[in-house]
Amino acid sequence: MFESTIAGSLPKPFWLSETNKLWPQWKLSGDELALAKRDATLFWLKVQEDAGIDVVTDGEQSRQHFVHGFLEFVEGIDFEHKVKMGIRNNRYDAMVPKVVDRLRLKGRAHGEARLARAHTDRKLKFTLPGPMTIIDTIADDFYGDRVKMAMAFADLLNEEARALEADGVDVIQFDEPAFNAFTREAADWGIEALHRAIDGLSCTTAVHICYGYGIKANLDWKRSLGEEWREYEAFFPALARSRIQQVSLECVNSRVPPHLMALLEGKDVLVGVIDVATDVVETPEQVAEVIDRALQYVPKDKLFPCTNCGLAPMDREIAIRKLDALGKGAALARARHA
Repeated sequence: MFESTIAGSLPKPFWLSETNKLWPQWKLSGDELALAKRDATLFWLKVQEDAGIDVVTDGEQSRQHFVHGFLEFVEGIDFEHKVKMGIRNNRYDAMVPKVVDRLRLKGRAHGEARLARAHTDRKLKFTLPGPMTIIDTIADDFYGDRVKMAMAFADLLNEEARALEADGVDVIQFDEPAFNAFTREAADWGIEALHRAIDGLSCTTAVHICYGYGIKANLDWKRSLGEEWREYEAFFPALARSRIQQVSLECVNSRVPPHLMALLEGKDVLVGVIDVATDVVETPEQVAEVIDRALQYVPKDKLFPCTNCGLAPMDREIAIRKLDALGKGAALARARHA
């Protein structure tokens, strides 16, 4: 009951890259970089275990960015001539690569999952960018159709997901923050693309849909959404009918009406009990209180305490303390509701 987990990403240590940045530059190269990525992965596995996190991740330590870390292993993409593009429905601009040819994988994208699997006995979750979020983070000079390009990426994601399952990954999660920016499209074809990405998998499948990292562009956007954030309402009913087993969402300190969680009847709900947009560290009691409130809408056997989003841009020590609060708060809630 109340198995704790995180959205996926964790801060990169100072020996690996720039810190406190969403798009950090590596500090090393070649064999030294590979070794630093390995060390960072093992460090965060140990931190999660010490904090009592039940379903751990590799912290995305081998990826510069959660989307582009996958795209680097895809043929048909031009990284040399990046263009400025508005992403998340023009919430902010980013320099992005271009699709210039038919997409195909160069080989394994995330063989680092084998390292994580070999060094923890906990359940292991691995995260991949969702098809809609990918096409909202890359320019198109080839397909000429957003949906067609999304389905092409979904096929590649499925290829990698099947390999991750063979590596022993217990949960494969697709990150789709773009669902909150394109709510109608999420219901119309975004879930269909996810179905294509999970085809043939027997491991647990999840989708993470949040309101973004705690960066200024996202904070400004949240302030523009009014007193209630109702984006989830547009596509949660369709997700409830989908073949995706788990849905990770934003909860604590958000303006999402909590009763919207009830729209996910039958799904495991990964309830955000840790706020990634503040350096204030939650107490275990506060975490348990959020779980208590969520139980009004989610059965206790379906509730998984989680973070609102990734912790990648956060200060490392604050992230460690937040993980500790997550683990202890889940344990406290477990004792209350045993």
